[in-house]
Amino acid sequence: MITPHQFETLLPLAYAWAEEQEQLILHSGVALTESQLADAKLVGVLQPERVRLLRVAQIPKPADPALAEAVTAAGFISAVTAGLAVRYGIFIRDNCWGQRHIVVHLLVHVMQYERLGGFGGFLRPYLFECMVPPGYPYGPMEREALVTSVRLCG
Repeated sequence: MITPHQFETLLPLAYAWAEEQEQLILHSGVALTESQLADAKLVGVLQPERVRLLRVAQIPKPADPALAEAVTAAGFISAVTAGLAVRYGIFIRDNCWGQRHIVVHLLVHVMQYERLGGFGGFLRPYLFECMVPPGYPYGPMEREALVTSVRLCG
């Protein structure tokens, strides 16, 4: 795990990386389908029309070595990560494309971004809960996404 000082040092890098990734997805991604829009509304996304999905072979890792090492060590992004939400942009790994429970799970994170005020409001508590014991995926924000996706998708 990382120290509080390391966390504070990495946080601005995480904000910048997330904002870059969101812009990439918003530019290249596709809008939600009608059924995905309905799911977004069910989980409480306030602006579901802004959400875009981008199909990728693998969820990208940050280029910064220290940030990449931290997200790998936390188990946050790995070769088997199915998807990742960066505010209104969502990466979906290509072999998970069309899996409703994954999209719903990530839409919960979109809702959390909205509820908490964007990148700063979401990333600080979410990354903190991922990087301190018990770590990812046991923090309250991740649990909320898991419980909601199970409730809606079975």
